[in-house]
Amino acid sequence: MSNFRILFPVLMIFSCTFLAQTTGNRTVGITLPVVTLMDIEPPGNISFNFSAPTEAGNPVIAPVSNTSKWLNYTSAVAAAGLPRRITASINQIIPGIDIKIQAAAASGSGGGVLGTPSAQLTLNTTAQTIISGIRGAYTGNGANNGHRLTLTLSANTYANLSARTNTPVVITYTITE
Repeated sequence: MSNFRILFPVLMIFSCTFLAQTTGNRTVGITLPVVTLMDIEPPGNISFNFSAPTEAGNPVIAPVSNTSKWLNYTSAVAAAGLPRRITASINQIIPGIDIKIQAAAASGSGGGVLGTPSAQLTLNTTAQTIISGIRGAYTGNGANNGHRLTLTLSANTYANLSARTNTPVVITYTITE
């Protein structure tokens, strides 16, 4: 009987040791697509109106700068992909008028490697970079997320000014590598 008392606890220890732990592995497939999305928020047009001076000899009065639009984007670049950039251009130049744009630093609820804004640019029909260095990033959606855009109009050459009413100018924004 005494042998049983000694042998039984020893067998219990060995059986617990041998059966206490196992390991295994499984392969998990992960897919992350290349993503390139951009929009301007909130939707809608902007109207600028120059004002006539109230005193002869004074210049026309430029409209107040507009800061109501926000540039939002989502980007996931390819493994060896180049950083992205956002360009802006206009469909036509209005003689005597400069249309300037400035993108602010990103703010809001985004994350990742957000782009770096360039200095203020005078828009023309050739695309110019307004934000560069975008990698894997998202800005958040809607107003108060992303890059606030400031649009400013000014007279540049008075000799070229002519009266006009509601002349549409389209600004085209493009995100590219």
